[in-house]
Amino acid sequence: MRAVIIVFPGSNCDRDLAVALKATGIDVHFIWHKDTELPPSVDLVGIPGGFSFGDYLRCGAIAANSPICRAVKTHADRGGYVLGVCNGFQVLTEMGVLPGSLLRNAGLKYICKMTSLEIKTSNSIYTSDYRTGDVADLPIAHHDGNYFADQKTLDKLTGDDRIALSYVDNPNGSKLNIAGILSANRRILGMMPHPERAADSVHGGTDGQSLFRGMASALAKV
Repeated sequence: MRAVIIVFPGSNCDRDLAVALKATGIDVHFIWHKDTELPPSVDLVGIPGGFSFGDYLRCGAIAANSPICRAVKTHADRGGYVLGVCNGFQVLTEMGVLPGSLLRNAGLKYICKMTSLEIKTSNSIYTSDYRTGDVADLPIAHHDGNYFADQKTLDKLTGDDRIALSYVDNPNGSKLNIAGILSANRRILGMMPHPERAADSVHGGTDGQSLFRGMASALAKV
């Protein structure tokens, strides 16, 4: 199993994500945003959290136009697996790989705290090690995590069982309490909470381990 993590100027969770993936036995490599191709035989592309390009213009907007993102889009269009966390989720929406957008938090303040999340579906490689209805505690750290989409898109996400995670106590004003969504083929997950920061007991919680454990197990069978 092989994963690559895209690194932009301002990424700050790239190594955290790598550690969490490596702990499940996945081989991980870093790719700089100015590269134009992904290595061969990549199973998963990870887009980490942080503040790519200083969050100028819009969060994730400049990163989404980096050379490597054309290769990531091709990977996604071919049915490849992609995980975008926090800023990575923002990048995926700016790329048009996932629907909707991430707006400024409803309270107009940066939020950094543990939050409880309901697992809305276990029907994806990312949530397969949870049960639908489980509650997981994961940290959030964002200023623009307010998920927004028009009603037609929200109805589509709901009807197709593509809401992966929802906030128990909505901290940022997201529509339908959305904390993470899946692509139509269920191979791409964008989420604002940080599972990589809750994947080791020394971090104070391990509820994120199930995401990486289930993902690694599923990829090993592909």
